[in-house]
Amino acid sequence: MKAGALELGEGSKTSIPRGGVNRGISILDFILRLITIIGTLGSAIAMGTTNETLPFFTQFTQFRAEYDDLPTFTFFVIANSIVSGYLVLSLPMSILHIVRSGARASRIVLIFFDTAMLALLTAAASAASAIVYLAHKGNAQANWFAICQQFKSFCERISGSLIGSFGGIILFILLVLLSAVALSRC
Repeated sequence: MKAGALELGEGSKTSIPRGGVNRGISILDFILRLITIIGTLGSAIAMGTTNETLPFFTQFTQFRAEYDDLPTFTFFVIANSIVSGYLVLSLPMSILHIVRSGARASRIVLIFFDTAMLALLTAAASAASAIVYLAHKGNAQANWFAICQQFKSFCERISGSLIGSFGGIILFILLVLLSAVALSRC
């Protein structure tokens, strides 16, 4: 008789209810959003405060490198700032999902905007990484020289700022997947 009961879909009484699993997913979603805020905001601040000045022959002639010398880095800072702002604004919805684990419409909205922010962050990080690669390696065919031999501090900071942004991309992928799993369980 027990086999017949299992065939009809009756499970054991120790199974976790769906609301509990969704609540756990919502708590993980909230924590991942906080970590992503730290990564993207840190990347924007690190890139936005990057500059280095080198003297050339005399103290009166100097070469400088700043993030806003290249529009790609400006786009990187703006995109990371927008994503950080969005994440801060999405925290109340994430808290709502912890309290009301069955909320479907707000999860759909979060999936939509999370995907849009993922695309923006990916575009900014990819464009900036191409410029960072050129700064490190140069391109002999285009007569672009590697500047990282002279501007070491500048290159270290712009390379480091990419880490938080690419970490944010990975976390956004996890956020979208978590929201989709939670939505499928509602």
